[in-house]
Amino acid sequence: MGGVRFLLNGTEVSADGCATTTLLDWLREERRLTGTKEGCNEGDCGACTVTVSHIEDGKLVHRAQNACILFLPQLHGKAVRTVEGLAGPHGAPHPVQRAMIDEHGSQCGFCTPGIVMSLYAAHRDGRRDWNDVLAGNLCRCTGYAPILRAAEVAGAAPAPDWEIDEQAALAGLASGEDLEIPGAYLPADLDRFADWYAANPDAALVGGATDVGLWVTKMLRDLPKVAFLHRLAGLRRIEILPRGLRVGAGVTLSRLRDAVEGRHPDFAELIRRYGSTQVRNAATIGGNIANGSPIGDGPPALIALGARLTLRKGAERREIPLEDFFIAYGKQDRAPGEFVESVLIPAQRDTLRCYKISKRFDQDISAICGCFNVAITDNIVTAARIAFGGMAATPKRARAVEAALIGKPWTEATVAAAAPAFAEDYQPITDMRASAAYRQRVAANLLSRLLVETCDQGPARLAKQVAS
Repeated sequence: MGGVRFLLNGTEVSADGCATTTLLDWLREERRLTGTKEGCNEGDCGACTVTVSHIEDGKLVHRAQNACILFLPQLHGKAVRTVEGLAGPHGAPHPVQRAMIDEHGSQCGFCTPGIVMSLYAAHRDGRRDWNDVLAGNLCRCTGYAPILRAAEVAGAAPAPDWEIDEQAALAGLASGEDLEIPGAYLPADLDRFADWYAANPDAALVGGATDVGLWVTKMLRDLPKVAFLHRLAGLRRIEILPRGLRVGAGVTLSRLRDAVEGRHPDFAELIRRYGSTQVRNAATIGGNIANGSPIGDGPPALIALGARLTLRKGAERREIPLEDFFIAYGKQDRAPGEFVESVLIPAQRDTLRCYKISKRFDQDISAICGCFNVAITDNIVTAARIAFGGMAATPKRARAVEAALIGKPWTEATVAAAAPAFAEDYQPITDMRASAAYRQRVAANLLSRLLVETCDQGPARLAKQVAS
């Protein structure tokens, strides 16, 4: 037994209380650190952004995250910095704060602390992709031009000499012991956790809490028993094997994007459009799969790649094709006490193309997500794995379309002949994001887009059509 321990603005603190108390509520109500604002309370607006630091592969990393959907136990052994913790001696502003002032990047100021913390995390880790860095921070006052100017100025500024490296302090917080607090279990060993979960199958599992967090903040659900998995190194491992890339279920979307960028760049680009930087820094690939959402963006790409899932219960493991995990809406092939341990992406030549269709580029749920893994040799389709999200009650392969393509010439005539097979594979619904007819039409159009982008004459023909 014991309390949750972490560093807050450089000082070790211990937090007791409810296992599902959010960092945002604790900061504002218990510590009176009110610079961290409450906006949407669901991880979208970025007003509550803080920087969470931890040791990863022996290196101290700094990640912007949303305090509104971060539970206190998720911070055990980590470091949190809020906007109040950036100033230097005698209140000297951090270079990021100074740049926001000088470039007039703030008006009402409500969003400003979150923007500053996103830029601070980027400054600490040397990131300069400002559009991505700021995609999860909503500002209604200034527009983004002065904020982006401030980002460029701050990015060029050296780290101030008062900036603290917390790696040694974090090493002192490290412990190999499991932690139990009222209502929560924080395992430090994967084998012990597997045995515990087999005996406690009713517990809620929390990786990043980007989904479970909303159960508490929006649905007002009580979670009487929770297991927090962030300390399990075995779930955070990425391994390059002869069979392919094995990714632990606790790997965040940010780390997964880095891991697949050189292998399957379209998959990496799809991940870039998953939520925001803050969300990707928390969300895990295991959670993205295990929640079984029909509109999750990870599973269509992984299914198209032929990914295989390892499920574990106690000491027993089984491996299944990822596509077989999804049985029906809200139902997965997972026994009580069994959890997703890892996903294997088989080694293969990259032919993956991913298309996310949504109303906004950033931070939007897909109306349709189509992923095509089509191999073409001498202009003949020799293999095809096509999967869609948003077209059925689960992420699902387009087997009829695949059959209509394999063995045929990769031509407009083949694509036109295969397009009606989408109606055999899918019977989509109409909802707030798109109508059923729109989804069917767009799915067929994406197959045509794939042809245009991959056949030898496709770009030239497309340019001619645009010109005419």
